[in-house]
Amino acid sequence: MIVQSFITGFRQPGVLFDVMLHFGTLLAVLFFFRNEIYGILKSLLPRSFRGSDSDDLISARRKMALLLVVGTAMTGIVGLLFENHIHTLFESVDIVAAMLIVTGLLLYISDRKEGGDKRDEDMGFVDALIIGIAQACALIPGISRSGATITFGVFRGLRGETAARFSFLLSVPAIIGATIFESRYFGAATTDEVGVYLIGMMVAAVTGFFTLKLLFFIVKRRRLSIFAYYCWIVGISTLLVRIV
Repeated sequence: MIVQSFITGFRQPGVLFDVMLHFGTLLAVLFFFRNEIYGILKSLLPRSFRGSDSDDLISARRKMALLLVVGTAMTGIVGLLFENHIHTLFESVDIVAAMLIVTGLLLYISDRKEGGDKRDEDMGFVDALIIGIAQACALIPGISRSGATITFGVFRGLRGETAARFSFLLSVPAIIGATIFESRYFGAATTDEVGVYLIGMMVAAVTGFFTLKLLFFIVKRRRLSIFAYYCWIVGISTLLVRIV
């Protein structure tokens, strides 16, 4: 949105293009977390389909599924309550730039918080509720979804890897929901546009996968402030250019 605002005569390729980019990101997340997602889904099946998984493992995976439902429900509730207000925010580049600065601040503070020790099995419903609200706040343009959910997970005492894993597992139903909701625009695509959209989807999938690998590398070393500096540079530069 920021880059588009500085390009004279730029024409948005259409909502469908955003849908395909979201779907590409979804494919990256599904592949990256394929083992975790498969385990969670398998735990919900009847006993005859679970193989040799122990009862403790099944219980832990079912709890994770419930936490994801709680977090997703909270995101949906907050999003619906403030839907009209959020839509108006997309009209202001200044708000996007300001929220990038806020995102940077969250990332910077989370890096300096004493490391938590809560793992997947230690997560509770309050953790899922708060992270779900953080994901809903990311509906505000400029607030990073992954940045907000990971940092609030860290604030709740989760290990960085645990917060990041839950963040992206929580993104799966959110992206699926957004893709289904926006799929009504599929009929508007022309034959010439389909190829461009498919290329965009594939690029989003590939870059999304390698971005996930880089993110987890950074999270393990508690270096999220790297992204904070990026957010500050882009946000402050944008505000300065628009003021001048």
